[in-house]
Amino acid sequence: MKFSLFNIAILVMGFMVFSCKQEEKLAANMASLPQVELHEDSLLDTIQYQTINYFWEGAEPNSGLARERLHLDDVYPSSPKNTITIGGSGFGVMAILVGIERGFINKEEALDRFLKNIEFLENADRFHGAWPHWLNGETGKVVAFGKKDDGGDLVETAFLIQGLLTVAEYFNGNTDKEKQLVNKIDQLWRTVEWDWYTKGGENVLYWHWSPNYGWDMNFPVGGYNECLIMYVLAAASPTYPIDKSVYDLGWAKNGKIVSDKKYYDEALVLNYYEHDTHPVGPLFWAHYSYLGLNPNGLSDQYADYWKLTQNQAKIHYKYAVDNPKQFKGYGDNLWGLTSSYSINGYHGHRPESDIGVIAPTAALSSFPYTPKESMKVLENIYKNHDSLIGQYGPYDAFSFESNWYKPRYLAIDQGPIPVMIENYRTGLLWNLFMKNKDVKSGLDKLNFKYKKS
Repeated sequence: MKFSLFNIAILVMGFMVFSCKQEEKLAANMASLPQVELHEDSLLDTIQYQTINYFWEGAEPNSGLARERLHLDDVYPSSPKNTITIGGSGFGVMAILVGIERGFINKEEALDRFLKNIEFLENADRFHGAWPHWLNGETGKVVAFGKKDDGGDLVETAFLIQGLLTVAEYFNGNTDKEKQLVNKIDQLWRTVEWDWYTKGGENVLYWHWSPNYGWDMNFPVGGYNECLIMYVLAAASPTYPIDKSVYDLGWAKNGKIVSDKKYYDEALVLNYYEHDTHPVGPLFWAHYSYLGLNPNGLSDQYADYWKLTQNQAKIHYKYAVDNPKQFKGYGDNLWGLTSSYSINGYHGHRPESDIGVIAPTAALSSFPYTPKESMKVLENIYKNHDSLIGQYGPYDAFSFESNWYKPRYLAIDQGPIPVMIENYRTGLLWNLFMKNKDVKSGLDKLNFKYKKS
């Protein structure tokens, strides 16, 4: 069934009453278009509206932060519905900023929500300044992500801090309430003990620490993945910084992070895995660290990060067009593999671990890198596959090959969509985050070159 303008209007107008001004704008845009052709701007407005609503209307009510997951079938086989995701909440506060700028959310109401978020985070469980992966939204107590994963999660904390610093730059105004928010964010930022997570002074950052199991998770973070932002923020900390050697020897593996290989005729730039059998990662690696950290013009001695991230998206696109496993639906208007819900639970989908499951966030969060190719996916889903779209935008994942989908969402997949689309459209989040003085200090300390704001 074609996804008509009428269908789009019903979705947009029915899910939440944001501002009359934006509703009128969307309605006017839609009314001026032919019935079977949605203008690109209207589609982008629509998907941003819906995905932002996950973090606004769909937030956990006590904390106002992002629920780990929302299932429209109301079946929750793992974490309870009130479970908060720390990283997803970082993505969510950035999404709400987009909502303000687009006229979906009243700025004063958003400011009140952010103050509510911060009050909760101030009183929630922390471990040497780092929040855990999950929190109980009603109590602020840690919810174990795994048996030994019941303490600080430095990567999730980095995603949250990336979002909070961006919020602080946006609200750095003259009102008492805005000053209160900025000061509270600054205090949270200053109390993260990044250097603690070097495990007593090793030249690498560790992902986890538990008050019950210590360093038993034993996950030193090195080699390219989604965690670049953690090292940048750790270097940028005004209170508990790491030395540059931790970045060079831990993250960059003393230069071994650099790759001279290609995949689908695109340079990998950095090594994604230790073994050549896995040449490229799931596509969220090109998103999470770059919601605020602008890869366009960003480079250091190891990589041109625009080439790195853009090439990863191009590889995923070319892989789907090639479609070596002949999965149903794959092609130039349906591509992108990432970690998401899957046919049997959760799976880290990537070209070398492909089981025929597409997660819309992969291509849609890649708009800055592959705008034409990403737009084809957006148009295909909204015009031809309306059963895959629900209250908060496209569902997390689906498989035409296996005739499978569930009406379910994950915060870490919905959040990057409106943020990266906005970075493509206006550069909003990139501009805000990259003007933070501490962030600039950290990038300078690590000898990054970047666009000066």
